[in-house]
Amino acid sequence: MTACRASPENSPATICWAKFFPASASENKVIRPATPDDIPVIERIVAQAYRPYIARIGATPGPMLDDYTARVGQGVVHVLQEGGAIHAVLVLIPEPGCLLLDNIAVLPSAQGKGYGRVLMQYAEDVARLAGYSTIRLYTQEMMTENISIYLRYGYVETHRAQELSLHRVFMKKTLHQNPKAE
Repeated sequence: MTACRASPENSPATICWAKFFPASASENKVIRPATPDDIPVIERIVAQAYRPYIARIGATPGPMLDDYTARVGQGVVHVLQEGGAIHAVLVLIPEPGCLLLDNIAVLPSAQGKGYGRVLMQYAEDVARLAGYSTIRLYTQEMMTENISIYLRYGYVETHRAQELSLHRVFMKKTLHQNPKAE
């Protein structure tokens, strides 16, 4: 396996994805920066993942309205690919003092395979590599299953607020540096 190092800019693209998968499976699974060719698949994954929430929240979820051409151009979109097919999307936005986990979406047909867990861990590693000690996110108040997932992963609710007529729950997680491998 090739050594994985951060670039001088601590680019998320330099994180070694192989550690997230068992050695036997890592040949077929990749977390990588999204490319312009990925945009139609990214938009389809996001639409399928968030469509069930439209009726519940009475609005189109923000990730379905995002400009993925711009986001991919900014270098903030990552995809999880297995066997050549993209199954999940992650959007990480650097902010002053923390990394924003802006979106995580897994194809409904690929849910339950651990991709979300892998991307959550990847996001934390990206944040650490970039020198952040905090990662934050927000979700819709009515997306209760997502709130439960984030709580299980160690996020704490910081506040609730109404933005753009949406009732949002804001959460953060304080990151601890990983112990050095020996």
